[in-house]
Amino acid sequence: MDHRAEVAEFLRTRRNRITPDQAGLIGGGRRRVPGLRREEVAMLTAVSVEYYARMERGDLAGVSAEVLDALARALQLDEAEIDHLNDLARAAGPAPVRRKRPAEQSVTPSLQRFLDAVTGAPMWVRDRRLDFVAANPLGRALYAPMLDDPANRGNTARFVFLDPASRNFFPDWEKNASDIVATLRIYAGQNPLDKKLTDLIGELVTRSDTFRLRWAAHHVRHHRGGIKRICHPAVGDLEFSYEAMDLPANPDWFMFAYTAEPGSPTEERLKLLGSLAASDQAGSDTDARR
Repeated sequence: MDHRAEVAEFLRTRRNRITPDQAGLIGGGRRRVPGLRREEVAMLTAVSVEYYARMERGDLAGVSAEVLDALARALQLDEAEIDHLNDLARAAGPAPVRRKRPAEQSVTPSLQRFLDAVTGAPMWVRDRRLDFVAANPLGRALYAPMLDDPANRGNTARFVFLDPASRNFFPDWEKNASDIVATLRIYAGQNPLDKKLTDLIGELVTRSDTFRLRWAAHHVRHHRGGIKRICHPAVGDLEFSYEAMDLPANPDWFMFAYTAEPGSPTEERLKLLGSLAASDQAGSDTDARR
């Protein structure tokens, strides 16, 4: 990705969404821009118009933390957007001493045992490219529609934007699609030199109009927890609360746990899904012994 273009579009889209009233300014007269003018952002940030114009042209090199904080307040950025702005500023600074990137890690036996020990809730691990890394049996059964189609290559973003089955699997498809793009955007800001991530984004921009339109909006988000609704072809509608957890041993991996409300239809359907998964596994083991 072109770093300057990324910075320029991010600042421009944030500026355009804020009205003078929201910024506490008197709008006055006809306006040629949908949101704030550059000079208004410069005033709110307490920098010259020329300095802000330089930033919006994509040059954040040498911008101080104090100016970035003031700019974040002027543009009314949320936590994820502030983090993204700081990531973009770090990428514009002097090149740090590059540490050797660790080799691609495999799932350790202890991590897999931990996942398998959780039997009442789907648990799974993915990386920053949204590639499926590992899961317990219930997690694999839950995401079987994505994992069983080799065209998805075990990637949630490919499933959502390139596989029509995802629109039935995720009843809240529009929100899921927007959240995935915003998550990929913040990961790309954190890892601008990750070629596999850049290649994935390039593939989706090329192959999916819906992805391309969302990518152009420059929204970002932290993926930490919330509600996930799934319509599973084997057991029907499911609604989970989910939590995301970091894995310090591999900073590129994240673990997710899905839980059902006690006594809910989802809890009963989850038990059925577990029974189906166990039956499938028993059948596979029998075939393997023949």
